[in-house]
Amino acid sequence: MAAHAPINGIMGLGGVGIENGNMDILPKIHQALEVVHNPYSSNDARKDAQVFLEDVKNDERSSFYGFHLANDKTQAPVVRHYALSLLENVLKHKWGQYPPEQTEALRNCVLILAENISGDDPVYLRSKIAVLWVETAKRSWVAEWMDMDALLVRLWEVPNSAVHKELVLSILEMLSDDIFNGDDPVVAVRESTLSKASVEIFTPAAVLVDTFPNREAGPDVRCGDEGWLARITRLLRQCLSGDAQHNVELRSCALRALAVLYSLMPWVVPSAVTATECVPVMCEGLRASHIDVQKASLEAIHSLYNRTGFVDKEFLDIVVPLYGRSYVDLFRQLVEWSVVDPEEIDDDKYQFSKKLSEVISFLGTYMDRRFRVLPNDPDRIDFQGFLHLLLLVTQSRSLVVSIPVLVTWTRLLNNRSLGPNIADLPAFVGPLLECCSSRLVRYESFPEDTQDPTFQFLLEDTDTIPERHAFLGNYRRYSSQVIEAIVSRKTTDAMGHILGQTENLLQHLYDGGPAFNMASYSKTSEPILRVDAQVTVIESALKGLAKWRATLANTITESPHDNGNREDDALIESMEPWFDRLLAMRFEDPLIRKRLLQLLVAFSTTALNKKPSCMLKVLEYILVTWPATQPEYKVYTDAIKELQAESMIELQRLAINMPNELLVVYDQIEAKVNQMISSGTLDEKRQVSYQTFLFTIIHRSTQLHKTATQTKILEGFLDPVIAQWQDDGLKQALSSYAGFCELMALDKAQSYLAKRQMQNISDWGSVELDAEGQALQAELEERLTILPLRSTKSFLSCSADDQIYPGDGLFEIACVLWEKGVPIILPELLKFLSHAHASHVPSNWTGLPPEMRTIVDRVLTDRFWQAGISEGSKDEFYARVLEKKHTLEGLASSIRGSIRFVRESCYAIIYVMSHMDKQFWLGELPGPLAHALLADSFSLSAHQLINLLNLVRHLVHGCPVHVRDQFLPPLLAACCQQMDTRIDSEWTQLAQQQVVEAGGDTLTEEMKAESILRQLTHASVMMVAGFLDPARKNPKMRIRGSGKLEDENEYPTLRQFCLTDPSIVEPLLIFCTHALRWHDSRCCSVVLKVFRSMILDFATAELNELLPPDQKQKPPDGATIPSSTAAAVREYICSDVMKACITSINEPYFVELQKEFAYFIATILLAYRAHTATARNVLVSLPNMKETEVDNAIEYMCRKGATPRVQRTVILQLLGDLKGVSVSEMGKLSKSIGVPMPKPSSAKRPSRSKMTQQFMTAPTPAATSNVQSGDGQDGNADNLEGVASLFDS
Repeated sequence: MAAHAPINGIMGLGGVGIENGNMDILPKIHQALEVVHNPYSSNDARKDAQVFLEDVKNDERSSFYGFHLANDKTQAPVVRHYALSLLENVLKHKWGQYPPEQTEALRNCVLILAENISGDDPVYLRSKIAVLWVETAKRSWVAEWMDMDALLVRLWEVPNSAVHKELVLSILEMLSDDIFNGDDPVVAVRESTLSKASVEIFTPAAVLVDTFPNREAGPDVRCGDEGWLARITRLLRQCLSGDAQHNVELRSCALRALAVLYSLMPWVVPSAVTATECVPVMCEGLRASHIDVQKASLEAIHSLYNRTGFVDKEFLDIVVPLYGRSYVDLFRQLVEWSVVDPEEIDDDKYQFSKKLSEVISFLGTYMDRRFRVLPNDPDRIDFQGFLHLLLLVTQSRSLVVSIPVLVTWTRLLNNRSLGPNIADLPAFVGPLLECCSSRLVRYESFPEDTQDPTFQFLLEDTDTIPERHAFLGNYRRYSSQVIEAIVSRKTTDAMGHILGQTENLLQHLYDGGPAFNMASYSKTSEPILRVDAQVTVIESALKGLAKWRATLANTITESPHDNGNREDDALIESMEPWFDRLLAMRFEDPLIRKRLLQLLVAFSTTALNKKPSCMLKVLEYILVTWPATQPEYKVYTDAIKELQAESMIELQRLAINMPNELLVVYDQIEAKVNQMISSGTLDEKRQVSYQTFLFTIIHRSTQLHKTATQTKILEGFLDPVIAQWQDDGLKQALSSYAGFCELMALDKAQSYLAKRQMQNISDWGSVELDAEGQALQAELEERLTILPLRSTKSFLSCSADDQIYPGDGLFEIACVLWEKGVPIILPELLKFLSHAHASHVPSNWTGLPPEMRTIVDRVLTDRFWQAGISEGSKDEFYARVLEKKHTLEGLASSIRGSIRFVRESCYAIIYVMSHMDKQFWLGELPGPLAHALLADSFSLSAHQLINLLNLVRHLVHGCPVHVRDQFLPPLLAACCQQMDTRIDSEWTQLAQQQVVEAGGDTLTEEMKAESILRQLTHASVMMVAGFLDPARKNPKMRIRGSGKLEDENEYPTLRQFCLTDPSIVEPLLIFCTHALRWHDSRCCSVVLKVFRSMILDFATAELNELLPPDQKQKPPDGATIPSSTAAAVREYICSDVMKACITSINEPYFVELQKEFAYFIATILLAYRAHTATARNVLVSLPNMKETEVDNAIEYMCRKGATPRVQRTVILQLLGDLKGVSVSEMGKLSKSIGVPMPKPSSAKRPSRSKMTQQFMTAPTPAATSNVQSGDGQDGNADNLEGVASLFDS
């Protein structure tokens, strides 16, 4: 290498030479390092030594000490490592303070160290020197340092020196990572320059000329025409041609080269990959005899084929060759080689198989997307061989290995060109159908000690129960899609196979196993799981059948002579006998009967909808079959109740799907229903279900649509319901909270609780109810049956469910029917809701002595099971709940169940009524509605509040735009204030609890509380984000009394409405500000996006006033933010919001969000700099912050071309001394005192790929999670749709 400038004269301060006397510190450094590394040193001595070593870093001569010690080969490695850390500290923190001659000298130090490395140097020292080179390059390459590439080539060409090649490879890898994937602030400022230079030196010159013929010449930074991609590929080929299995040097070079390729492949010019023949060489690495080389090769290939932007030529050059027979055979051999035993998993092979599956899925996805340009050349493409490869991976016993390719099958089968071709190959379709069908079993219900290999792999691959549930839900979803696609392609054959398979399963369900036994009944027995999986297969097949019929209908329309109808008729004739045989089968297991009933209804209303007689047979079966409970067998009885409830649901489904066919026999059905009702054997719930069934037939029938007969019959159902709300006794009872308690028997409940002195009993579940308690429990349940809530909710839901939209004929009928009833019902309904909420306020329980009211929260706290937190399985939890039915805990369950039934029935009724604009949104409603919903909502539990928030969200979005100014201000202001106060206090309480260690049941309850709090936080944050969504437009409006559409654009959007109303925007902003401090990174990220979206709204509020009249924008009336409001909001954001962001940046918890916080702070500074200096002054007021630094940062961010990444980087640099340090970063602190970090333990579970992690996540995040209520009162079954999802497991 060329001679370097001397360093002794310029490495001190101001170019002053270093005198011999200054060398006295070197022995002290040795002594300090000895103390730090001596296990027998005292803590005080070690602490003093560490402080000294840190102080040396701040010494103005630290760079000289560092170079002197690092370049001295006689020094111990730990001393040299510390010395290198001194140089690293100077490079990172003092570079900008040095004049050019000092930075040049510092660079020369690095070059000398790089030149002088040898194989005797420990690997971590060579790696540290590479870091120093990269840190230097990030600051000076393509500026004052132009010959870096030439210097790297010289190191590369050092004769017989593998260590120099490895050093160059390390430098190139780190440069690529930092420039294209990193977040280094230094790189961000020079990103454009460094990225262009990197492309220049890595890419062959001929490729650059060919790919970018009009490219402007940049700085001359490259050495030679070859480029590093070609050099690295050539080196890798040489290494792979040798004995990498036994030659450590060859293997090390190969691994280092592959690591560089892994870093390059996501961004390198694709034509360079082709020109350098990089892909064949990487694939050759897959054949290597050492697993580390194979894994590294696969990682590099994965990073290339994970790219999605290849143009047609690049696809043909890079992707298509891998469809060839030789590569398909290679992948097949690797798939077979990497199979592992679940009892004794070889981690290397297993991780290899997962990554290989993803690569193969990438190739399959490319085939789907680029099929139109795929060459029709069998010599180039082994199509069937590739399909066999896909099938082989899909059949893997590991679902995590299988799922990437399973997704690929869904794409290929649904491809218009590929799908039919694949479907015509039974060698693939049959086994694929079998595989997907077998994987629909609910593995999450298997016992933990199950020896099934698939289940064992599942336990290995998932860390938590919720994660396992989410993954299995995704796997079943894709399996169902494959089945659906196959059936839609090969309908007759596939349906025949599936139905025959189902019949065989049901006929031999208990063969070789124990017979059915009520006493040992389990809801997750093997027969139940097998039947459930097979019914799911048929449900997926029915979707495929419907898709086939839709395609058939289009084909027949285009070609009347098509024979498709004949095929469909023949299929129906073949399915009907199967249906009859299924209907005739009898099983004792209630859950099997439930699933088969669901199947019969689905089959009769879809596949056999042209055969009404089939549907009528199912109807008869439901009406005449009512299984009896067996109280002595609690689990079995609970399953019977599930079957009974499902029977009513399926009855309604028949009425919705086939009303005209049922109308033909309506008289007979009505007579049968009336007979059952008059017998007195039906409970209230079943009676209402039968009545709503009849109601739905009349309401949905097109033959009676809008006729006088229809209206008369429907009114006959509703008049008795409405009359209940007019009862003077009911109105009197609802006129006061005391009357409500008497109506619900809550007054008696309070007396009984006081009599039993329940505050002195710790375990309520251990105390059996006496006769009085059991009578009270029965009375609580009986009182619910005399309320008009269930019937009102049921008839309303039938009148206007989610499938009936405003403007639809059925909806218009519903509005007419309920026009007189809504004004009668609504006032009393809001009283019901107010009293139900008031029941959660302990001071309202006047029937209890004051000292007993502390038990109110315990009485009203729902028991629930949470996946991954609660002990035991869900079934075990339910069993415990059932066992305590007749204890004091069971009585408390009945009490809270009664209140929950009222509360959630009110939610459901309001939800449906709110669809009826004219009937519901009346002028006198805003105040009472807001009061009923929110006055006492603070006392609701967190998961009860989630249900309330879902209703509020619906009301806000559904409120007609012309009455928003009446309804939304009181509702939104109260909601935001309540949620802010409640959630903020709960996060504060949680933080205090976490300071105190807890264990056992206390810890479990705290985990439950935290989980529910996160769900509540997410629900509230997403609600606010929805209100302020810039993309949400106003709904179409109809002029009252007319079917014509009114221009909805005359009104502000919901976002504009919220931001322009001071009574709304203030609590919204306060809520969002507090959310920036809650320890929930998901919600915090959402709030930051919300804030960024509204910044410019308040920055441009006055600009319209400054424009000439002809340029002024004319927003809708009320959409302009008043200047005074805009100014106040800006000040609040620049002060309170800025401080919240800075405080969060200073916390380790928020370390993953530091970039988002920084970008938001930059946005505030730039958007409001012309309006106010408050944000700037907040930064200036920070400790050790210089005013000039803040002003320079703002000026730099204002430069033209400053990207968001640059702006973010500037803020992070500015706040560098304030940023929190993550727990993961804390482990790196030892590097500063020269302690090499150990490699990760091989026993640690390997990190997941991004794709695998996505499969571990539910597809649509909801505000709720895996929570199951244990209080089986009616309120649980009657929840508002979309609200009760909290209790979905």
